[in-house]
Amino acid sequence: MANENNRNTTALAFIVGALVVVVAVLAYFMLGGDVPGDTTDIKIELPNIQTN
Repeated sequence: MANENNRNTTALAFIVGALVVVVAVLAYFMLGGDVPGDTTDIKIELPNIQTN
């Protein structure tokens, strides 16, 4: 019985920890956190290929 109780406590701690991380990430973005890479400039230049 003690082993089962320990397993339940570990699972509950994992779930609570995951919820804390989700709430922290949501709060960061909702309270004005910058999304990295908003102003990324990507330029792709293809080589000139001549066909005969």
